[in-house]
Amino acid sequence: MHILVDADACPVRAILVEEARLRGLPVTMVFDNSHIIEDGYSRCITVDRGADSADWKIANLVTAGDLVVTQDYGVAALALGKGARALSQNGLVYTADNIDRLLFERFLGGRVRRAGGRTRGPKKRTAREDEAFRAALIALLDAAQRAAPPLSGNPSGKDAQPD
Repeated sequence: MHILVDADACPVRAILVEEARLRGLPVTMVFDNSHIIEDGYSRCITVDRGADSADWKIANLVTAGDLVVTQDYGVAALALGKGARALSQNGLVYTADNIDRLLFERFLGGRVRRAGGRTRGPKKRTAREDEAFRAALIALLDAAQRAAPPLSGNPSGKDAQPD
């Protein structure tokens, strides 16, 4: 399992790195060149500034079994389509059951804005949202590690580490 992060404006990078380190999981942060991110653990990929450049990079990197952390419903849908898991920075686990509704709501909000209307922006982030994210992340990582097949040459699965 690999964790891919849409790192532009992601407020939970430190939580991600902390939980990934505990499990020995690799993390890749993808961000545009208007940001400087270095945490000493993650692989950092900088892409050109532009509409959806980080999103497309993540879409090209993600494989089945990975975890993508993003607030972008389109990126989440692409990840789910490739057999990966997807999680929002607020702890929402994207699934086949909720992604269509979320994409439709995004579409409707865009129509309202293009017609001159206004939609609500995000509220100030709270510690409760960080806690919800950590709980959802831990649950996803633990479930993925339980489901991972044992490494070859170790049929018992004891002391096996995930990929």
